[in-house]
Amino acid sequence: MAQLSAKLRSVEVSDGNAVSFWCPGCDHAHVLRVRPDTSGRPAWDWDGNADSPTFAPSILVRVEWSKSLEPGDDPAEWQDAVCHSFVRAGMIQFLTDSTHALAGRTVPLPDWPAAVEGMVRPGGDRR
Repeated sequence: MAQLSAKLRSVEVSDGNAVSFWCPGCDHAHVLRVRPDTSGRPAWDWDGNADSPTFAPSILVRVEWSKSLEPGDDPAEWQDAVCHSFVRAGMIQFLTDSTHALAGRTVPLPDWPAAVEGMVRPGGDRR
């Protein structure tokens, strides 16, 4: 992973390149493929601006998780976490179907936290 700016990191993924930004709603990185891979999977459009980026279309991340992650958990305790946003001109507009505290708000894209430099969790389904 290489630093593109204070806000974006370049990420090598199989058969293509991606960029990553830190999501303050999820408190982890979202990775977006910005070049189609050889299998023809779609990629996000990126305006190339590493300081105030715009990506299209929207970014939808869904994660299924358990409250305790212990063997024998009741499946009824499983919940879906959703982060749905637009990133435009360096601002993250979180849509109301997001399940975190920033749902419905627009906030500046934060700088990559120094404490997690080098940490990337894949996420983001292009829909």
